Amino acid sequence: MAPKPVKLALRRALRETRYVRPVPVGKATGLVRDVYRQLERDFGMLAPPVALHSPSPPVLAATWLMLRESLVAAGATGRADREIVASLVSQANACPYCVEVHGMALSSLGRSSVASAIEAGGVVEDPRSSAALSPAASAELTAVAFSFHYLNRVVSVFLGPSPLPPSVPDSAREKAKAVLGRFLRPIEDASPGLSLEFLPAGSEDFAWAAGNPTVADAFSRAESVFASVPVPPAVRDVVLRELSSWDGRPPGLSRSWVDAVDLPPDDVAAARLALVVAKAPYQVDDAMVAGAGLSDRELIEVVGWSSFVAAQRCVALEAHAGR
Repeated sequence: MAPKPVKLALRRALRETRYVRPVPVGKATGLVRDVYRQLERDFGMLAPPVALHSPSPPVLAATWLMLRESLVAAGATGRADREIVASLVSQANACPYCVEVHGMALSSLGRSSVASAIEAGGVVEDPRSSAALSPAASAELTAVAFSFHYLNRVVSVFLGPSPLPPSVPDSAREKAKAVLGRFLRPIEDASPGLSLEFLPAGSEDFAWAAGNPTVADAFSRAESVFASVPVPPAVRDVVLRELSSWDGRPPGLSRSWVDAVDLPPDDVAAARLALVVAKAPYQVDDAMVAGAGLSDRELIEVVGWSSFVAAQRCVALEAHAGR
């Protein structure tokens, strides 16, 4: 875990969150407090991509379950391979924040050349492509990919392009990244399953996770949360309908594709936001968020649900492609 002065500085990074106000550490109670404590202990810092979900405690817990049991907990794969998958997915989703964070982690693990190659868009071997993967290893790496298809969308909406604040001068960025990277190293006692207590058991089966019961349990519990958040049924219907025929490719820079969708008349703004989050989160802007007129909790839940179902679709497409 980071020393206290660094830990406090990392907590202040939550202030950079857009559109919602995360729960400050000093005011966290109940489930939020418990997730924050485990997050700082096991991930090394109060990671803003997770903590920003705190206006909705169940969604915060679901996000942490997915991240911890895929990326952080000990298992059949090494942390470096998981970080490579996280970085490759983030690079494919054009999420510079996550590419930078996980590049720091790779550098701290002695894989700085891989991190540099990914950031530059070079060719890097994807650990998921190995023919020697065991079912447990395949489940873990698929879970990492799922988590980052989810997190990349959330981060694109609520955070900026870098985990470092704009006040850090260019001359100091590499040193700052090296310092932060040290706190992202794996801890020795990150036993699998310790986050499961935060949420009740789910009922959904994830076929891709069959090789790792803990991962399957974590994602089933998370799915139950997203299935129950109060997203309007008409919004759910239009997003799921559009995703069912989506090939996974971003629709480009224009938002004209959204105008061609038959949106529910009573929930146009919320449906537009949810659909753009799912397919093109980089297109979300201030006007779109303001137009939805959602409270902090509602916004986290709509963005979270849309990101989750989009991640499901992305993982299904990757499985069909044989990755």
